[in-house]
Amino acid sequence: MTHRLTSIFIALAGLSLAACSHRADDQAPSPPFVEDHGVLRVPADSPLRRALGIAPVEMRAAPHAMVFPATVESDPARTANVVVPLTGRIAELKVGLGDHVVRNQLLAVIDSGDMAQAYADVAKANDALALAKKGLDRARGVQQAGGNAVKDLESAQSTYAQAQAELERAQTRLQSINAAGQTGPSRSIRITAPVSGYVTVLSAAPGTYANDTTTPVMTIADLDSVWITANVPEADVGGISKGQNVDATLSAYPDQVFHGQVGFVSQVLQADTRRDMVRAVFGNADGRLKPNMFAKASIAVPQPAQVFVPESALLMNNDNTTVFVEVSPWAFERRTVVLSYDETAGARVVKGLKAGDRVVVKGGVLLND
Repeated sequence: MTHRLTSIFIALAGLSLAACSHRADDQAPSPPFVEDHGVLRVPADSPLRRALGIAPVEMRAAPHAMVFPATVESDPARTANVVVPLTGRIAELKVGLGDHVVRNQLLAVIDSGDMAQAYADVAKANDALALAKKGLDRARGVQQAGGNAVKDLESAQSTYAQAQAELERAQTRLQSINAAGQTGPSRSIRITAPVSGYVTVLSAAPGTYANDTTTPVMTIADLDSVWITANVPEADVGGISKGQNVDATLSAYPDQVFHGQVGFVSQVLQADTRRDMVRAVFGNADGRLKPNMFAKASIAVPQPAQVFVPESALLMNNDNTTVFVEVSPWAFERRTVVLSYDETAGARVVKGLKAGDRVVVKGGVLLND
């Protein structure tokens, strides 16, 4: 009897343990997600459904800021090369390198024998014209009295006309030489500033001779507005045109950004570098931008509409950048993406996503096994 009771007790204990075990199996939690041939499926009762954030990708036509090496230059339209109209000795030099000058300011005085000759030519032409006028008046008087042939009057008229033309030629030449407008015969030529600006090049000294009327003795540049010239590779020049905004930074002012606009895109590439010269106009009233300074020019190049995703959607998988794309409700696949530029808000995706895709933008790291 005792043996039978013991057997029944053991059997009941076994049934009790089996029942407990069955109830424990029924309450076991579901896995956070299940992988099904590369697709990660999140069950309905998975806590991941509360942790994940899903949003459609954004299509945006954001410009891309491309950076190019550049140099500060003076604007040729605001730069003047000063040459001497006649050869001679530099008797006085009134300015130095770097000086600021104003229009019509005296720059130098040249002692020139050719200047004296120009005054002499005018004096001779005046005298010849006066003599020709007397001869013409005399010929007219004699002709009216019947004592002179018509050909003599015509000859006198021709001589007078030639003398008048010679005087006009001599006066015009003198006026072109004597830009300062000095009066009275002199050997001196007064060289004045054709524009206001700074003396950026000086190749003259008092006492030396200016023997070449085509070689500048100095250069004056108005630096209130300057160019920053960027060297743009051939592959990138197609996206740049006049009027685009340009931001420039310089080593001299690392914490400041200067703003300008593209004013000119060269029609000819540099043969040796295969780069195009893109010139942007910058205001320079304070004179901080100095010719020949090095700069970095950032040009906002328009781009077509492209896919953007938040940076929180990006995950690293080995050496690849990936995102989780929703292929059906609460089912995701890992997709490798190629990124482009990151100077705007969000990450610009050039390959791997398309308009209409929905991606995990929050909590994706929980799927990143």
